[in-house]
Amino acid sequence: MRAIAIREPGDPDVLEWTEVPDPVPAAGEVVLEVAAAGVNRADVMQRLGFYPPPPGAPPYPGLEAAGRVVEVGEGVTGWRVGDEACALLAGGGYAERVAVPAGQLLPIPRGLKTVEAAALPEVACTVWSNAFMLARLALGETFLVHGGGSGIGTMAIQLAKAHGARVACTVGSAEKAERCRELGADVVIDHTAEDFVEAGPYDVILDIIGARYLARNVEALRTGGRLVVIGLQGGRRAELDLNTLLAKRAAVHATSLRIRPLDEKAAIVTEVRENVWPLVESGTVRPVIDRILPMADAAEAHRVLDAGGHIGKILLTV
Repeated sequence: MRAIAIREPGDPDVLEWTEVPDPVPAAGEVVLEVAAAGVNRADVMQRLGFYPPPPGAPPYPGLEAAGRVVEVGEGVTGWRVGDEACALLAGGGYAERVAVPAGQLLPIPRGLKTVEAAALPEVACTVWSNAFMLARLALGETFLVHGGGSGIGTMAIQLAKAHGARVACTVGSAEKAERCRELGADVVIDHTAEDFVEAGPYDVILDIIGARYLARNVEALRTGGRLVVIGLQGGRRAELDLNTLLAKRAAVHATSLRIRPLDEKAAIVTEVRENVWPLVESGTVRPVIDRILPMADAAEAHRVLDAGGHIGKILLTV
């Protein structure tokens, strides 16, 4: 089969569509014939050499994919050859085939094409596990997501709004601001000209920036607020005023989805199927897709992601 290999850490041109060994399903796994894969910021970090795949994962990028089950490993129940599915992956989505633990498979939501469903697993699992399972975002609370025009942001806005939260987001352009309002954002903050702290306070903040926003995120929390850091685009190290945190009786969490044990990922996938998929099938929540490119053009997809002008997800099709 063919997959996108990373020749060496570097710019997008190090991505090569090349022949690699076929995956073999272990016990509890299926092999998915990939129709499409989502492109995520973590793929860029892996390409740059900063985010290696966990032990046992394929070396190729790609944290989510959709396609058709073509092999079923020993002990798998509930899935059979020919089933259409999308999947949360530890890696390997940029390929013609990928082996997936059965607990990380999701059916294609009714009303969506298989390719469209590739835009869902990573962002749905990330937002649900962090904003709802961990931070317990509740009806009537105020929620802030940084990077409202990103794949994470567009999903977070829709899910938070569907659960009765007052939703705020940060963006970097008028085009992204307009799209976020269309998705349901009540407050849109242009981070190039406005201070998100002044638009607060917030009960829950979902942050992809990291160090650069840490102090201001804590300042922006309401008493009893919860900050969840899921990205490090603004650096890894920052100083935290514990007195501010104590005075607000607030919490700071930092999480990663990719390196979690299989049972934790399976539990998240189960919750997403129960709580997010009905919203997708009703049309309340939809994947936001910026563009779809051929898998062989993965380098171009990464250039678009690096430039930052996209809104929602970029997909690669086989």
